[in-house]
Amino acid sequence: MRHFLLMSTSGCHLCDEAIELIVTSLDPAQHSVDEVDIAEEDALVERYGVRIPVLLDEASGAELGWPFDRAGLLAFIEGLK
Repeated sequence: MRHFLLMSTSGCHLCDEAIELIVTSLDPAQHSVDEVDIAEEDALVERYGVRIPVLLDEASGAELGWPFDRAGLLAFIEGLK
């Protein structure tokens, strides 16, 4: 199973869009995603503050930054294999 982190924060409408896209596009039997609120750590705010939402592959460190659509999301996932 591949594990991802979605860098986001409360009140971010783009993050809400990314979550909806991820939920409807990824197979939960093959992928897991945890949402990380960047506001809880200064280092995360510094790194992702103006770029969220960002999907981070924990295994490789590869990042998919917004904006992305379903095709872009699936291409990112496929490129990790």
